[in-house]
Amino acid sequence: MTAVTLEPVRTWADTVPPETRTLGWEVLEWTSRYLLQPDGPDAGQPWKYTPEQVRIVLRWFEINEAGVFVRRQGTIRRLKGWGKDPFLASLALVEFCGPSRFGGWRSDGTPRAVPHQAPWVQVAAVSRDQTRNTMRLFGPMCSPELIEEHGLDLGKEIIYSARGGVIEAVTSSPRTLEGGRATFVILNETHHWIKANSGHEMAQTIAGNVGKSRGGGARTMEITNAPLPGEDSVAEQTWHAWSKVAEGKARDSGVYYDSVEAPPVDLADPDQLRAGIIAARGDATWLDVDWIVSTIYSGVMPRARSQRMFLNQLVTAEDQLIAPDDWDACASDEALQPGDEITLGFDGGKSDDSTCLVAVRVRDRLVQPLGVWERPDGPAGDGWEVDRHEVDGAVRNALERYAVSAFFADVALWESTIDAWSEDYRDRLLVRASTHSAVGRDMRGGLQELTVANERLVSAIENGQVRHGGASSPLGRTLRRHVLNARRRPNRFGLSFGKESRESGRKVDAYAATLLADLARHRLLESGKQRPRERSGAVFFF
Repeated sequence: MTAVTLEPVRTWADTVPPETRTLGWEVLEWTSRYLLQPDGPDAGQPWKYTPEQVRIVLRWFEINEAGVFVRRQGTIRRLKGWGKDPFLASLALVEFCGPSRFGGWRSDGTPRAVPHQAPWVQVAAVSRDQTRNTMRLFGPMCSPELIEEHGLDLGKEIIYSARGGVIEAVTSSPRTLEGGRATFVILNETHHWIKANSGHEMAQTIAGNVGKSRGGGARTMEITNAPLPGEDSVAEQTWHAWSKVAEGKARDSGVYYDSVEAPPVDLADPDQLRAGIIAARGDATWLDVDWIVSTIYSGVMPRARSQRMFLNQLVTAEDQLIAPDDWDACASDEALQPGDEITLGFDGGKSDDSTCLVAVRVRDRLVQPLGVWERPDGPAGDGWEVDRHEVDGAVRNALERYAVSAFFADVALWESTIDAWSEDYRDRLLVRASTHSAVGRDMRGGLQELTVANERLVSAIENGQVRHGGASSPLGRTLRRHVLNARRRPNRFGLSFGKESRESGRKVDAYAATLLADLARHRLLESGKQRPRERSGAVFFF
């Protein structure tokens, strides 16, 4: 029988920059000369990266035409046992003693790398035990040649070089970290960095310290397993921030987020499970797949933890409305075509809430976002308000481009605009949104209808009766984020939805717009007023 093979899910294309745009080749040469394997059957042998790690090094040390690093903040998210600590320890030693900074151009156009003149490397974690995972590796990784050449003093929690360089372990005491000017910081196991153990404040302090480094060039790198959803760890925050960058909803300030995870697998199928583990581990072939399978099947570990630890998958929060696997299984290559009969859903905001316009094709329930307007993160979002003229233009364009049979829009904050849409297009719409308006449908009322509509939509997604364009486009990724942010909110009529909390910045407005569009489609089909399908023109004789 042919073995099951699965392609991993990557956040970053597995490519490398050209030789003229990375310091990584000199880094690789230096590590092979000065570093040793710290443990395992090859302990004491010259350090050797796996091919996957080689590509990460080349990407991480990418520079632009001015010799400036392209990426300033990195995250390596991998399954348990991949070798995150030794890998980051090697990068720390490069920053400490090796060729880690741009030193000019050679005649052949390749860059020259030089050591940092005043390296200050920090290994940060929220507990001493976590810092020890990395700090204990430095001794066995440093070759006698490296120790002698740089005059290293190898302590358990701090390491000095003869020229004044430092590697130190730091834990969650943000006030003592304030003002430091580290040149490279490892943020260890950020899935454990939560508000309760000062992890949030510590991450913010480190970001501030790195941001004021002299001449720039100071960088941070997180290592983490897949974070527990809903815990609001630093790792989870980083994932959400990266998602917005990937969607084009936030400015890319030099973020490198590298994760390789297994695609959805049936954990009850040993062949699929093995294939998923192999996909997630990459070329970390020292991981014993059979041992991991037996650990998962032992029943000691909850299913969700097994998925996070050994498949590197982001799992469903306990109160998540729609599971990622269920949503992703509905992905299709289909897209709306001009003239398609659709229904529209609209959920508008002003400044904090997002404004979203979503279409559902009547004949096959294909969901397609037509516009999502969100406040940018950071200073760019100060004083931001949605451009109402742009939104109005997008709505009117949709009403002209497609055969819109019903349009349900939440009236909150948009009453006058929705009145104008209703006035201008009511004669085209086959179903009214409410008794008072052809378009306006106040989501603050009619709780029973909205609850039933939500249950109907969730059930359709779980049963594969909905289609969408997947995450191949920025708008598709934004819709996915909003859908997966939605939480289960039971009420006296059944299952409704809501945000994680009233103050949460994780938006669900695109899901609300999808719900309204799907409700409009349902009402249209119930009314029997669906537009007749165009015939192909073909003639058949019997």
